[in-house]
Amino acid sequence: MPRYLVEREFPDGLEIPMNEAGADVCRKVVERNAEYGVTWIHSYATPDRKRTFCIYDAPTPEAIRRAAACNKLPVTQITEVRVLDPYFYFV
Repeated sequence: MPRYLVEREFPDGLEIPMNEAGADVCRKVVERNAEYGVTWIHSYATPDRKRTFCIYDAPTPEAIRRAAACNKLPVTQITEVRVLDPYFYFV
């Protein structure tokens, strides 16, 4: 399955509460993503939480866009990526 870096912009900042409500939001995103064959691996956020960089496994960029629309999440850019592990070279 291809892996993608999904960049998102949140002009007002992304707020996910650190409680059961936040867990429920994330759970619903994961469930909706699965309907499109999309798996959210993890995300990075800038300190102001106005930009996120999310790693996804998905069949196509279009599947990510469809899942994002269903989840009401913005998509700024999608880039297919591969792992480059510097420690691989230390063998």
